[in-house]
Amino acid sequence: MLQTAPSRAGPPPAHAPDAGAPILSIQRLGKSYDKDKRVLDGIDLDIRRGEIFALLGPNGAGKTTLISIVCGIVNPGEGRVLVDGHDIVRDYRAARSVIGLVPQELTTDAFETVWATVSYSRGLFGHPPDPAHIERILRQLTLWDKRDAKIMTLSGGMKRRVLIAKALSHEPRLLFLDEPTAGVDVKLRQEMWQVVRELRESGVTVILTTHYIEEAEEMADRVGVINGGKLLLVEEKAALMQKLGRKELVLTLQEPARAVPAALEPYDLALSDDGFELRYTYNTRAEETDIARLLEAVAGAGLRLRDVTTRQSSLEDIFVDLVGERA
Repeated sequence: MLQTAPSRAGPPPAHAPDAGAPILSIQRLGKSYDKDKRVLDGIDLDIRRGEIFALLGPNGAGKTTLISIVCGIVNPGEGRVLVDGHDIVRDYRAARSVIGLVPQELTTDAFETVWATVSYSRGLFGHPPDPAHIERILRQLTLWDKRDAKIMTLSGGMKRRVLIAKALSHEPRLLFLDEPTAGVDVKLRQEMWQVVRELRESGVTVILTTHYIEEAEEMADRVGVINGGKLLLVEEKAALMQKLGRKELVLTLQEPARAVPAALEPYDLALSDDGFELRYTYNTRAEETDIARLLEAVAGAGLRLRDVTTRQSSLEDIFVDLVGERA
């Protein structure tokens, strides 16, 4: 796990960025690879300093293209991107010095040692050697005992930690994690989540893309949903689930019902195959949910209840609804 350590200031920036300004500002960003393939379409997004932001979207939605443009891997088509106040085109060196990127693919130097590859990554950004900083990163990511091991001998989870170490070697203030826990087991995934939280606590802003909805639900402060190159929604996670979420009321019967009684048809109830459960779905935004009247109607229909439970819709439910509605 990450250990608390005194922060280290990198090289002084060429300007003094406004502490209240977003660390990343994307303005009307667009990208097309040909006339018929619009990959990004007018993306506007501000990322706050010190937050964990989760970008969700299906395959081909534009997530990787968006990250690649910000990180200088792909040229933007139109629009403007500022990283800590630096334009990624006009002031690309300063912009890239702020960014750390952990790619989805496990691309590491197989025959290098952990220490050598992380130290080399720091040098690529023009930073002088700093063994104390490299040691601190490796200890934070529980890689210290593997510092002399060759990359090829490590497990997939350890290789992913090496990628994070490489991305942190030059002391970035903005870290991109592209599918950070893809291909790792549940236990290691939980450990990685804790690493990300502690990175945020140390002052690093984290943007992650993920296919694991529970990853965003567990960690993110805000959530963005992208599909077809358009940013459909950006919202505080808790507010998003409150505004767009649904609840399901499950009525468990003492005796099975063959069909939904006619008196209950206005409530659009779903009857389980075994006849023991009636399910009522309602919108949390509605001022009235008719639950009290429903329970009275159930009793009036002669149905005896054994149990009543509720289930809150998950972020995955909301994501599927959003993408489905705006596909």
